[in-house]
Amino acid sequence: MLSPKRTRFRKQHRGRMKGISYRGNHICFGKYALQALEPAWITSRQIEAGRRAMTRNARRGGKIWVRLFPDKPVTVRPAETRMGSGKGSPEYWVAVVKPGRILYEMGGVTENIAKRAILIAASKMPIRTQFIISG
Repeated sequence: MLSPKRTRFRKQHRGRMKGISYRGNHICFGKYALQALEPAWITSRQIEAGRRAMTRNARRGGKIWVRLFPDKPVTVRPAETRMGSGKGSPEYWVAVVKPGRILYEMGGVTENIAKRAILIAASKMPIRTQFIISG
């Protein structure tokens, strides 16, 4: 799973996901990409599942770029705990994704292989996405 090597602070506020993505919203490396259409937290497990699905489907051809990194810790309180006694301990990591953000990119393969691989990765995501081609 992806997670930061070290962070400055152990716990973060949840924040809110308003507006659209201004960074990471155009294709940089490959020719084909998967773009988010909704705001969400995407966990490191979901990112890894999408990456694995793409590499399996593309077999040995092409190159894949993962354009998001989970750098936000999500804390969870133990089950059946009474109110109070502070914030829970960090349980897993998420990437904050806003609409327009590129999640994965792919290059070096034909369009139909890329489309098939990226749509399988899209099925692993908790949000609506779209397949885009750099023009």
